[in-house]
Amino acid sequence: MKKYVYIVTDRNRSSLHVGMSSDLAKTMKFYTEMPNLFFDSSQQLTRLVYFEELNTEQAALQRFGLISRFTRMQKERLVRSVNPDWLDLTIGLNFENTKLFRHSLRQPTFASQLF
Repeated sequence: MKKYVYIVTDRNRSSLHVGMSSDLAKTMKFYTEMPNLFFDSSQQLTRLVYFEELNTEQAALQRFGLISRFTRMQKERLVRSVNPDWLDLTIGLNFENTKLFRHSLRQPTFASQLF
């Protein structure tokens, strides 16, 4: 089972939060739906700026522990190494999920297109 280690931030990049999840798209949806659940209103952590996909839970836990102990500067360097413009990577996740969902749907037959 795949696990993800990720870093989310707010729009001003004032706070960086490291997390771990088995379903990154669902986790990011939760962050956007419940922005003030864990943090105050000034720190709405809704921008996914970094993530890693790991194959085992043990590897994910080790990586999560390592990144969690990073200083802010080390976390910023890690993000900039793969995402120099600090773009929100959630957009790509949503596109991939939509693409997979559409592909899994059955193709309509010609008769069903007429009605």
